[in-house]
Amino acid sequence: MSLLGKQAIDFELPDSNGKKISLKDYNGKKLLLVFYPGDNTMVCTKQLCSYSDGCDGFRDLGVEIVGINKDSIDSHKEFGAKYNFKFPLLSDTTGKICEGYGASGLLGTKRAMYLIDETGKIIFEDITLPLLYKSSEEVLDSVKKVLEKK
Repeated sequence: MSLLGKQAIDFELPDSNGKKISLKDYNGKKLLLVFYPGDNTMVCTKQLCSYSDGCDGFRDLGVEIVGINKDSIDSHKEFGAKYNFKFPLLSDTTGKICEGYGASGLLGTKRAMYLIDETGKIIFEDITLPLLYKSSEEVLDSVKKVLEKK
């Protein structure tokens, strides 16, 4: 089920330091939610390192990034520190937010992205097979095209 054009589902989840982060914290800003299967896995590590390396390109477009999966706060803390990510990782241990965004599957969290505009509307979505990911350059190109049409 596509969420494109719909209002983003509100959330309040802890980051790797236990600080609660909510969708409301990004009111008036563009936000890229990146759902990914697991911390310290080969493909997810490559994906999130790519997005962290490309973080300035996203910020140049006024887009903030948040990573979300079902792993624990402690797992996120270790994973984030190991790779020095430039964006927060949020822990959805109940899986309710992952499920609400259609990023929950039989094998855990799906690899999915949603770009939310300043009004809270989803203006871009991408769901990729678990063994694949789109590099920051590919995602930036897609996001630029979406923003140009707005």
